[in-house]
Amino acid sequence: MEYFWINVSYLIMGMYSISLLLVLFYSLAQLNLLSNYKRANQNKEELPLLDISTPNKVPYVTIQLPVFNELYVMERLLKCINAIEYPRERLEVQVLDDSTDESVSLTKSLVEKYKSEGLDIIQVRRENRVGFKAGALKEGLKSCKGELVAIFDADFLPHPDWLLKTVPHFDQKDIGVVQTCWSHINRDYSILTEVQAFALDAHFSLEQVGRNSEGHFINFNGTAGIWRKETIIDAGNWEGDTLTEDLDLSYRAQLKNWKFKYLEDVKTPSELPVVMSAIRSQQFRWNKGGAENYQKMIKKVMDNTELSFMTKAHSVLHLLNSTMFLNVLVVGILSIPMLYIKNTWGHLAWYFNVSSLFIVSTLIFFYCYWHLYRKQYGSSLVNFMNYIKTFFTFYTVAMGFSLHNSIAVMEGHLGKKSEFVRTPKFNIKSLKDSWKNNKYLPKKVSNHTIIEGILALYFLFGMYSAFTVGKNGDFGLFPFHLLLFLGFGFVFLNSFKTQG
Repeated sequence: MEYFWINVSYLIMGMYSISLLLVLFYSLAQLNLLSNYKRANQNKEELPLLDISTPNKVPYVTIQLPVFNELYVMERLLKCINAIEYPRERLEVQVLDDSTDESVSLTKSLVEKYKSEGLDIIQVRRENRVGFKAGALKEGLKSCKGELVAIFDADFLPHPDWLLKTVPHFDQKDIGVVQTCWSHINRDYSILTEVQAFALDAHFSLEQVGRNSEGHFINFNGTAGIWRKETIIDAGNWEGDTLTEDLDLSYRAQLKNWKFKYLEDVKTPSELPVVMSAIRSQQFRWNKGGAENYQKMIKKVMDNTELSFMTKAHSVLHLLNSTMFLNVLVVGILSIPMLYIKNTWGHLAWYFNVSSLFIVSTLIFFYCYWHLYRKQYGSSLVNFMNYIKTFFTFYTVAMGFSLHNSIAVMEGHLGKKSEFVRTPKFNIKSLKDSWKNNKYLPKKVSNHTIIEGILALYFLFGMYSAFTVGKNGDFGLFPFHLLLFLGFGFVFLNSFKTQG
């Protein structure tokens, strides 16, 4: 029996080590992206811009607005699009409306209003939602007039000069996409919005600039970007076989040698989800879609002889981005058995220095994100203390999402198909605004929530175990278990708190 438990211990230790190493590799990739980011900011290259000051130089632009049951934000969205500064004779707007509720008639009346005021705008309806968002974009492309196609989700509010800042970057004929940075009108609404904004800021600065500046693959983020229509067609058009059609088309286009241009300094305001159920649906779609695209794209990337080793390496880690949640979950769950193994099998105690790899990874993330934070807010002591609070809040909540996101990742890798579930929009701009009467909120809690509550208790047991194992206790993993307990507890409680 002792031999059996030793073998089980080795198995646990092996799985634990592999997951720790994968998290470490990911953190080292982030460190490399930070180095790229710093270098890009020091050596900004001014490329020639397209002259759109004369009529014959102005490209025809189609703005596509894929919407589905957006009752609360349609008026705000179309008012914003109507204010776009661009020659009206060279601008078309397609409202790709797959809605099934009363928002259809509201949208129709708004479209008729702006059309009467001189905007070339049309409401495009389909008989069914085949392909979901990808299908709607593909349908609109059949009749769009523009040689450039800008896309905005319903929760985005582009500034009036958005096209004037993006269109000129298509001077080079191999530029297929110009992507802008997201900003957030409600980042200070709650802990949930602060955490989301913090994570997205890191993506749009560290990852997008870090990859794009060195010629590695980046992704169109589904919105707040503009495509060359020719690029979409050449890459095989929109496909709805993954939940992140934007990542899919991005990789197919770059494999066809189209270049992407990322504009960190052009900010496009957006509204963050404010309730747990909305964040869950968005996170599930993003993480499952990432895994689906890994399965779909990785062989094509690795087989491409024109790509450099570093581009392939960053592509692998990019496509496996969501899989890090699975590694964090494995490390967390196995850390409690590891605590008992350490204090039961004395001859294995030397091995437990491997646990320090998680601390190393955490310190790397902490350093990388601090560089971005201080660029935005400054490096004073007060800002550093605020950063520490924000970073560990983000880290804790991210751990709390690890079960939910891991399930999404496993479904993606295993090929299980699921419906494209939209993220409910709220029209939330300030603390005075409420989400409580939103008709699109689900009326029941996710089945995963109960397991998250159980995991919170499991890590509470891990904290208790620190006092009971060995002769004098063992508190090396206590901070880790505390963060996991707080993270899963926070997600569990907020899942009940914010139901419609």
